[in-house]
Amino acid sequence: MRIIQIVGYKDSGKTTLACELIRTLAAEGRKVGTLKHDAHRFEPEPPGTDTWKHRQAGSSATAIVSSERTAWVEERTTPVEELVAQMALRELDDLIVEGFKSAPYPKVALIREEGDADLLQLSNIVAIALRKPLPAVEKQAAARGIPAFLHPDPGSFGPLLAFLRAAWN
Repeated sequence: MRIIQIVGYKDSGKTTLACELIRTLAAEGRKVGTLKHDAHRFEPEPPGTDTWKHRQAGSSATAIVSSERTAWVEERTTPVEELVAQMALRELDDLIVEGFKSAPYPKVALIREEGDADLLQLSNIVAIALRKPLPAVEKQAAARGIPAFLHPDPGSFGPLLAFLRAAWN
């Protein structure tokens, strides 16, 4: 299973890039999974649903199943390594990990401004994506042998996607 992480700060385009990469890989017939880190206390279900009521009553693990999907909710945090191991059991071709900055997988860092250059200090950065030219950041990346890709508009990740696909093969 090939793994790529997408890291960046809030509103940097992580989800946009993840979705483009998922669409590209799925269109090739690949089985793609995703992991998403949320820095907030997300609520996975609308209040008032039966499974929400189960959790409110004290259930520490809840599953809901239909003819087309299964969803699990557990009242605990889970280390990224455990999540990746669970994804590997699902016989995926590719796994897109959004967030989890300290995880050890190959990463694309999305950089909006010079202040985001601290992302270059993370382990395993294989590429950076910039919304606008940032010469100082590009110079730092080049010194580390990290290619930089400009994507001024959402949906303009073509060259970065081509780089990732070539790097994976």
